[in-house]
Amino acid sequence: MSRYDELMAAVCQNADDRTTYGPLVAKAVLLEEKMAYLETLPHIVVHPKDPAKQKTTPAHKQYKELLQQYGNIIRILGRVTVEDENTAESPLRSWAKARAAGNADM
Repeated sequence: MSRYDELMAAVCQNADDRTTYGPLVAKAVLLEEKMAYLETLPHIVVHPKDPAKQKTTPAHKQYKELLQQYGNIIRILGRVTVEDENTAESPLRSWAKARAAGNADM
């Protein structure tokens, strides 16, 4: 089973979810692959004569940016899969739906 299939199985419960979250899952998998490659590259360059002088590489900067994007995507996908008392419908929303349904009958 591919990583894409694993995430889709965890996130999607029906066909509508697959359509909605499929591109986001694909982006997460792409970011994972890019980050895995960047992890193989050096992130810090040390000055040969003065080890106290160090600087980050472009690979580190790119990894950091991708990690932030990946974290945001995983956070969104996590909200989709987790159900708790906070995701339950609020009384105000229930009332508004009932009122809208009542107006539709008129």
